[in-house]
Amino acid sequence: MKELKIFSVIAIFTAVLYWGVEPLAHSVFHPGLHEKQPDFSFSDLKGVDTSLTGDATAGQDVITSNCTACHSITSQGFEAPMDDQSSADSYGVVPPDLSSAGYLYDAKYLANFMKNPAHAAKVEHKFNDNRPYPMSSFDYLSDQELMDGVAYLQSIAPKEMSNEDAFKDSCSRCHAMRYAKIHAKTDPVNLKNYMGSVPPDLSQMIRSRGEHYLNVFVNNPQETLHGTAMPRVGLNEKAQEQVISYLEEVGDSKKKEREELAPWVLGYLFIFTFFAYLWKRKVWSEVH
Repeated sequence: MKELKIFSVIAIFTAVLYWGVEPLAHSVFHPGLHEKQPDFSFSDLKGVDTSLTGDATAGQDVITSNCTACHSITSQGFEAPMDDQSSADSYGVVPPDLSSAGYLYDAKYLANFMKNPAHAAKVEHKFNDNRPYPMSSFDYLSDQELMDGVAYLQSIAPKEMSNEDAFKDSCSRCHAMRYAKIHAKTDPVNLKNYMGSVPPDLSQMIRSRGEHYLNVFVNNPQETLHGTAMPRVGLNEKAQEQVISYLEEVGDSKKKEREELAPWVLGYLFIFTFFAYLWKRKVWSEVH
């Protein structure tokens, strides 16, 4: 009976520490995080009338006239005039190839980003008149022209992408993932000057932060970590699920096996404990 009491005390203290202290720490460092959900409607963006129907043919002129001076669209045969290092030296970060932009990014976000990139990306605290955002604002374009541009990007986008390709196209300009042998496209020196620090390697981010945190953070970094240098990238729900899934594939590849094994391990421990208790009673009964 004494052993059961000791076990009960240990179990209670363990429960208090795990279910009390750890959640309390999370609530202090990230207040309200568990109640937050990603906003894939980007409800705060209201600068463009996205109810307009875009014309992909007209949008080709919009994109090629305004974007290909910096961006590649390799699927359509457009190569940026500068190589990655020269682009990074000029802009601070390598501009993304737009071939998959229509697949990865929300249409509302894309239109608003073209009109006012610093506002859509929520980095106005970092960029201003004295330090302008690397990408120019296309606020001289009409809402119809912006939606035409989005329609063109969607028309040339792949119908499907692997989780790995979705991650590479949306994250690897700044982030490395050494477990998957993925290196950031932008040189760390440029990234440090541009971001203020070198963005972290994402190999184990799924284990250190968890799926819910990453879903909320990627969707709106400023809401979770106010003042962070990471911009809101505007991934749509499907693309973001693919990116999170790839982080899990690389950083927590044994999760399914671990969860399937857990009940068997707990069952074994319960049975072993039961027989150990019976053995203890038998031994002590002979002593007394």
